[in-house]
Amino acid sequence: MSFTHHLTQWFQGRSPAFVHLERERQVTWRRESSIHRLDRPSNLIRARRLGYKAKEGIFVVRVRLKRGGKQRPMIVKGRRSRNFGQTFVMGKNFQWIAEERANKTYPNCEVLNSYYLSQDGFYNWFEVILVDPHHPAIKADSHYNFLSSGKNRGRVYRGLTSAGKKSRGLMYKGKGSEKHRPSLNAHKDLGK
Repeated sequence: MSFTHHLTQWFQGRSPAFVHLERERQVTWRRESSIHRLDRPSNLIRARRLGYKAKEGIFVVRVRLKRGGKQRPMIVKGRRSRNFGQTFVMGKNFQWIAEERANKTYPNCEVLNSYYLSQDGFYNWFEVILVDPHHPAIKADSHYNFLSSGKNRGRVYRGLTSAGKKSRGLMYKGKGSEKHRPSLNAHKDLGK
């Protein structure tokens, strides 16, 4: 078996050795800042599938998010009793929020993709692949130079990454590439 096959089994198998190593890593990850730049991705197989290459202009950032807290805050002023019981969940998943926070920290870069890394009782960790669109190596590469055009600036804020599309309902699993919900407001009245 190849090295990549062993790595895939290691991350998917959830063996006792892997769980022990993950817990040890989480101890160090909790001490780091919430957005931490890495030399190499923690899950190399997953990062390579999502477009990561070990070349100049591409790097990985680990983002730590607190779990929970996506409920609507309690109303302080302008009380109306019918609004008190709402448990409104934001229209974004944690992965999309992690991508946005990484892009705010590195505003000259664009988010290529991201993937789930780990979680414990308090935090979720994601790794975000960032690309510097102005780097000469990126401009010369045909796989990444689409990020250099003005049309792709701020793509994470417009929900054009895979986490954003999934949260917007565009990556529907079932009928091929059919759009399940083109926008957040397009099918608001269907349930009525």
